[in-house]
Amino acid sequence: MKTEKIYEYLERIANLLRTDTRKAGVGKGLQPVQMEALHYLSSCNRYSNTPAAVADYLGLTKGTVSQTLGVLENVGFIEKLPDLKDRRVVHLKVTERGAAVVGELIPPAILQAAMAQAPEAEQDFILDALERVLRAMQRANQLRTFGACQTCRYHQVAEGGARRCGLTGEILLAADIDKICREHETPRLRDV
Repeated sequence: MKTEKIYEYLERIANLLRTDTRKAGVGKGLQPVQMEALHYLSSCNRYSNTPAAVADYLGLTKGTVSQTLGVLENVGFIEKLPDLKDRRVVHLKVTERGAAVVGELIPPAILQAAMAQAPEAEQDFILDALERVLRAMQRANQLRTFGACQTCRYHQVAEGGARRCGLTGEILLAADIDKICREHETPRLRDV
């Protein structure tokens, strides 16, 4: 099997990305975990912008995430908003200042420079291969997929183009459909 070599490449790529992100984040007063949380929150939909979803996505404890979110809130990169239906739930919204930091630092400069040198067809190949590795790992280990809303088995498009979440029954906003959802499930063959 080629698993060991694949691991070595992925581990080295992850290390290079982390190092570059760490250097860039320090200039903004952020640790890598804070950048990861901010990036996730800038990419997720309204069903997935809770502290529990951040913990689940990053694979961290609630305590670590709570401290991380506290720092992001204190520096003005996120704000906490109460859920309109359930007062026990808190939603996290990235502020304009936080979005500007994400836009400036993600993807890291080291990756941008590398991909700028790769032809379009090579970028497509890399993207496809990495997506396959990710999906295989998620399936093999029964992990949440955290995929884009519009690729979910619950995403429904009605006549006229209105979109609805088949899980919650709620109408989906245009802003939701391209974003990451915690409840995402890959369509089963019979759903397609």
